[in-house]
Amino acid sequence: MNEKPVESLNFEQAITELEAVVKRLESGDLPLADSLAAYQRGAALMRHAQAMLDHVQSEIDVMDASGATS
Repeated sequence: MNEKPVESLNFEQAITELEAVVKRLESGDLPLADSLAAYQRGAALMRHAQAMLDHVQSEIDVMDASGATS
């Protein structure tokens, strides 16, 4: 499989791929080694998406603290 590096994905791409990984894992049709690889990819996607959400939350917190919101 020719996968892009997780770090190069935007939030929406990471979530879309994560959903696909979950579906593949839930199907139960993957051999053990492929299941492990899919799980590892899914965990990396989840960490990446969470890091992006954390970054956005930090920016919101800074704006709120500085009174930049309307």
